[in-house]
Amino acid sequence: MSPPGPSETVMGRPTVVIEPRNGLLRLDLGQLYHYRELLYFLIWRDVKIRYKQTAIGVAWAVIQPLATMALFTLVFGRFAGVPSDGLPYPVFAYAALLPWHYFSQAVTESGRSLVGDANLIRKVYFPRLVIPLAAVIRPLVDFSCSFLVLLVLMAWFGLRPSWPVLMLPALVALAVLAALAVGVWLSALNVRYRDVGHTIPFLTQLWLFASPVAYPVSVVPDSWRLIYSLNPMVGVIEGFRWALLGKASADPAVLLASLPLLAALLITGLIYFRRTEHTFADIV
Repeated sequence: MSPPGPSETVMGRPTVVIEPRNGLLRLDLGQLYHYRELLYFLIWRDVKIRYKQTAIGVAWAVIQPLATMALFTLVFGRFAGVPSDGLPYPVFAYAALLPWHYFSQAVTESGRSLVGDANLIRKVYFPRLVIPLAAVIRPLVDFSCSFLVLLVLMAWFGLRPSWPVLMLPALVALAVLAALAVGVWLSALNVRYRDVGHTIPFLTQLWLFASPVAYPVSVVPDSWRLIYSLNPMVGVIEGFRWALLGKASADPAVLLASLPLLAALLITGLIYFRRTEHTFADIV
């Protein structure tokens, strides 16, 4: 929605009229900068709520990927004998779980964010996109804590990153855009169809096994690899292993195949969000 428009007089009192701008691509993304303090407040609020009255605080951000890594190492690495591209399986799995847990948290929290902040939406005007955006950024705090554990694991197994580590910020940005693209769609749909909120855990569970977290891309048949790589998390996870663990090769087709689809998903999601946000306060 556009910023408050000119005042009108109703019954002798000035009234601010807020009207959406016309046009398919007028997303008004510049408003996000003007509401940056609200964005910061929402992020900090979510961080405090997440760890309020917890005994070990931010350590929960580390325990979850560590526990999952231990389980994957036992089941897939030892029992099933899943290959790990010549890397120690624990660090192979953890390097994938690091971006995956960020993506899973960001999608889950952003998908439910508008319904969760219903009272705020009803009371005051602001760009509604701020809410799912804050939910996507907040898990980066957990990501940063978990990343320190990965550095310890790499040192333990004698792995040192080389020049590809310079690509890590771009890979993190790609994970953020992927989470935002999915989260914008789910958050807007969840306002109208509350079933969406119930399907998010199921969606992320399926997405986990459709991504190369517990196994390498090399086990996917060549005839399916291009289609498989349309999953944006395939490029992110393979990129993390290449940038951090010194994986011998990174297929550019795997890393870049999902970019057109991701761009289309993000743009259409923003357009749908923009065209429906004026109804959020009435429906939510």
